[in-house]
Amino acid sequence: MDIEKYNADWLKAWSDKDTAKLLAFYHPDIIYKDGQTAAGITGHAALRAYLDGLFAATPPMRYDPDEVWAIDGGYCGRWICTIDLPDGKQSFLRGFDLVLLDGDQITLNEVYTHTLPAKP
Repeated sequence: MDIEKYNADWLKAWSDKDTAKLLAFYHPDIIYKDGQTAAGITGHAALRAYLDGLFAATPPMRYDPDEVWAIDGGYCGRWICTIDLPDGKQSFLRGFDLVLLDGDQITLNEVYTHTLPAKP
């Protein structure tokens, strides 16, 4: 698998806020964790509900791949997120994903982020 392409395509679906396309990347029994769901979300139905709510509540966000590293069973990927705020300003996040795969489907996705003070 070309993990750089896979990661870029996956992040594009995040940028597009395309729940259906994102779910195609995830195994039906996905375990997803981020700062808001530290206990984890399991399965497509729960992840769909979470993503739909998240996307409805957040402004436009663009995820740009930075770097990926292959690991046993998957990869780690770093990215920069540009957030277009309602007042016309932008804010930025740096993020890191731990992605474990079964074939081409993500079985575990842990997301870690921090705010950047200015455009990276």
